Amino acid sequence: MANASRQVLWEYWGAELRRHRENAALTQEMLGEKVFVSGGYIGQFEQAIRRPQLDVAIRIDQVLQTDGFFERTWRKLIDDQRYADYFAKVVELERLATHICEFAPMSVPGLLQTEPYMRAAMRAASPFAPDEEFDEGVQSRLDRAVVLNRGERPKYWAVLHEAVLQVPVGGPAVMAEQLEHIVRLIREHKILIQILPFAAGAYPSMGKMLKLMDFDDAPPTAYTEAVYAGSLLDDPAIVKRVQQDYDLIRAAASSPEASLALIESAAEEYRQCASTT
Repeated sequence: MANASRQVLWEYWGAELRRHRENAALTQEMLGEKVFVSGGYIGQFEQAIRRPQLDVAIRIDQVLQTDGFFERTWRKLIDDQRYADYFAKVVELERLATHICEFAPMSVPGLLQTEPYMRAAMRAASPFAPDEEFDEGVQSRLDRAVVLNRGERPKYWAVLHEAVLQVPVGGPAVMAEQLEHIVRLIREHKILIQILPFAAGAYPSMGKMLKLMDFDDAPPTAYTEAVYAGSLLDDPAIVKRVQQDYDLIRAAASSPEASLALIESAAEEYRQCASTT
């Protein structure tokens, strides 16, 4: 979509926001207070100067009772061109999934990452990229994570290799915040996490990340990723084999309770380390 055409559509989005806001007898300040942004920010949305984040669009729908209009149009405007071609379909399926299971061998899965962790990981991968490119990539990952905060969120179950806790991405303070975020999601019953300990030794699909997604009205899919490449698998026989690999990994992992204690302990160690540096 050409930039000019996209701008016209954002202007339409802003005009509709103003129309619905005024019909609800709300000032920009009143609506901003209800969706946790400033009134001036609402004004910038209405003038198509700034683009809202997905969670703000969702809250606007809730406050103005617009039946998902602003979320749907946001998704059409902020499309999957932000993602690599091999990953764009995965993002779409995450929004539809009823169950998401992941295995992460070295880094925190994208849906669980905090912004500082994202930035540190992305900067390590692209040390010469301009900051604007990072801002767009970070926002893309933050928008993906909205699926874990919806009322109809998928059941999310991940197994993290213990290496994920030991690699200090971004340094002690960033790691402490990241692990505390995971602990918070666990305690809010939004996710279930197990840790595969080093002592477990070899495991299926060594070093490969795995993602399995189930749906209400479609066959399950599996996704695995390599360097700058990914494979979305929907052949039933292959998906079944990936599921078996995941089940074997999960069987070798520590219990959710023991895993939570391990994550909390690692977070505390990082926090203490950060406070002494």
